[in-house]
Amino acid sequence: MAWQVKTADFVTSATGPEGFPEGDRPEIAFGGRSNVGKSSLINTLVGRKKLVKTSKRPGRTQLINFFNINDKLYAVDLPGYGFAKVPKEVKDAWGPMIEGYLSNRPSLRALVVVMDLRRGVQEDDWELIMAAPHFGIQPVMVFTKADKFKKNAREQRRRELAKDIEANPGDLILFSSTTGLGRDELWKRLLYLAGL
Repeated sequence: MAWQVKTADFVTSATGPEGFPEGDRPEIAFGGRSNVGKSSLINTLVGRKKLVKTSKRPGRTQLINFFNINDKLYAVDLPGYGFAKVPKEVKDAWGPMIEGYLSNRPSLRALVVVMDLRRGVQEDDWELIMAAPHFGIQPVMVFTKADKFKKNAREQRRRELAKDIEANPGDLILFSSTTGLGRDELWKRLLYLAGL
């Protein structure tokens, strides 16, 4: 039985600590390449179709967005990285903005690194995964678009990816915003890390 999300509300968008909400509850951040399905994943997780705006155009999220879940947890949507169609100066500002958030947020409990199961772990995904422990944060590896694979192929792909990054296959969560696959498993992991 998944955690029941009774309320999920947008709180604020910010670029730096002066705009962040008070760190009075655990936070789970979501990072990933542009257009990897991060916004859809958050919407599926909280059971809302339009809490987080989704877009076919990469780079829609340009600020750090905070969402209040059940008055117990903040879900934090970070700007996507990679091939976002935004001006270079905007893209250059993202690195320090994301790093500033990750390094100065004691209430941050986990960083969900969202990746496409078809594309696997890209170099900038790996950099984010490796950076998380440096900031004292637990990385959680989630692979979206899992519904594009039949069950056996999906499990085979999970084993291949785990081998590539020298991880336990069970540490990789397969997710589908279309079917809801992985939703309960991801909530279980996040609530444990958040201490809820």
